[in-house]
Amino acid sequence: MSDRFVVVGAGTMGLGIAYVAAGAGHAVELVEVDPQRGAAALSRLAELWERAVQRGKLSADEAATNRQRVTLRPTLAEVAPAPEVIVEAVPERLDLKRAVLRDAAALRPALLGSNTSSIAIGALAAELDAPERFLGLHFFNPVWAMALLEIVVGPATAEETTAAAVALAGRLGKDPVVVRDMPGFATSRLGVTLGLEAIRMVADEVASPADIDKAMVLGYRHPIGPLELTDLVGLDVRLDIARTLQAAYGDRFAPPPLLVEMVAAGRLGKKSGQGFYRWEGGVKQ
Repeated sequence: MSDRFVVVGAGTMGLGIAYVAAGAGHAVELVEVDPQRGAAALSRLAELWERAVQRGKLSADEAATNRQRVTLRPTLAEVAPAPEVIVEAVPERLDLKRAVLRDAAALRPALLGSNTSSIAIGALAAELDAPERFLGLHFFNPVWAMALLEIVVGPATAEETTAAAVALAGRLGKDPVVVRDMPGFATSRLGVTLGLEAIRMVADEVASPADIDKAMVLGYRHPIGPLELTDLVGLDVRLDIARTLQAAYGDRFAPPPLLVEMVAAGRLGKKSGQGFYRWEGGVKQ
């Protein structure tokens, strides 16, 4: 079987998946149609490997080998057929993901996955010729630090495909959970509920974002608070997920007006430098 691992989309999640796959020994092809985003992803990967060397996590030779394993491709048309894995990691829009997955499926990967955090796998698989080889591979940000991989089994997913995904998780150093296909799955459905309520509390002036987060960290032992997590995920991503869940489950997932306003103003969190917190050089101020 080929050890080629294709990632479509070089945003935050895509480059993180590429980083982990290269570290696990895969030949990674990172597909990104936007040249600037592709170049930025390669630069960010180089920075991550350099930091790993500085922290003693990798030797300089290991970091160099990992860098050499990653190749940037401008389109899926430049990817040779029959890779071991293709993971789609493009923005959370059904039409876009379906189009990418159709093109990816034409390459006949042994395993085809979507990194969607909220869209039903059955809906994504509706136009695929081999939906039995398709499932959700929901990684978490930052991919290199988060142990969880949520494997989402669609209505047509074969048992062998699920078993292959569980095995892949182990090779990538991830601890998998297997969940049934429902909008929001397990993690987004719970995480977004908490995040949206925290945003409503900011709008109601219940407390400052820092104190709301501190309450959850100290009172419930969360590693970070829901508003800082929203900044890390991206407010635009959270908004897309909330709208998907609202369509599926009703207005209990309606995005708060404050979230909509912040996204419209370009306050997207860490990636824009301003969300519920101010970020400089990737560090919360």
